[in-house]
Amino acid sequence: MQQQSHIDHIKSISQLVRVLGFPAPLHPLIALVDYNNVSIEMFPKGQKVSLDFYKISFKPTFTGHIKYGQGYYDFEEGGLAFLKPKQIVFPPEEIESYEGIALYFHPDFIRNYTLGKAINQFGFFSYDVSEALFLSAKEKEIIANLFATIANELANNIDSFSQDVLVSQIELLLNYSNRFYNRQFLTRKAINHDIITTLDNLLNSYFEEKNSLKNGLPSVKYISTELKLSQRYLSDMLTSLTGLNTQQYIQNSIIEKAKEKLSTTTLSISEIAYELGFEHSQSFSKLFKTKTKVSPLKFRKSFN
Repeated sequence: MQQQSHIDHIKSISQLVRVLGFPAPLHPLIALVDYNNVSIEMFPKGQKVSLDFYKISFKPTFTGHIKYGQGYYDFEEGGLAFLKPKQIVFPPEEIESYEGIALYFHPDFIRNYTLGKAINQFGFFSYDVSEALFLSAKEKEIIANLFATIANELANNIDSFSQDVLVSQIELLLNYSNRFYNRQFLTRKAINHDIITTLDNLLNSYFEEKNSLKNGLPSVKYISTELKLSQRYLSDMLTSLTGLNTQQYIQNSIIEKAKEKLSTTTLSISEIAYELGFEHSQSFSKLFKTKTKVSPLKFRKSFN
């Protein structure tokens, strides 16, 4: 019987820098770590690590290939990766060489600021590490300058203004990241459209193979798992390209399948609802009318 790997739980910034072999941080709730001075083997290979704080990693270069969606992509671009508290992560295995810096900050550092409430709006903290933000040369320069500004602020004597300044700089970093992720969704259209095609085929097969009779309506969790993407990344990618989040996209697919059945079969409304995975035909009728502005019965009559 294979022994389960232990999760190394790091509770504080101070504990983290001790593990990495650095002196105590200048501020107990925030630290910038230069990974050029840290071995990636500080944790054993395969070791799970959980942090109680946020992490933003900036890697100016990569060598090797990284899992991205259902495939692997070779690149030499720099990138950003984001972690929120309590996520369980593994040290990198696919990266042959690793350089870069990482900003760590505790939720308490931003709690009394607007960012403390707004940070959940930055969906990329819920992306998988493999769904990193890959930066153009110009974007890399902007991000490098922001990290340098944060480093300079941390290197100065901490005073009563330091936290205000640092929180503002973190927020600016996140806003730029939001902009660059939106650019990535658009510039990687070929890859993303392949994902959408796979999604369409997946939904079509789900109904054709009558999985809905056994498992009910297709869920966002099921779809994202099958596509090997995080729920948040898939939803943000679809929103950027189609204007619909994953739930809305699934619902539209259900409506299209319902229209097909209403116009080409003699199944009753209840039978169609059941075949599509609805527990109650009223729920189906309500969704159909919300999406099409007409009832299923009225839609069917328009074909007779």
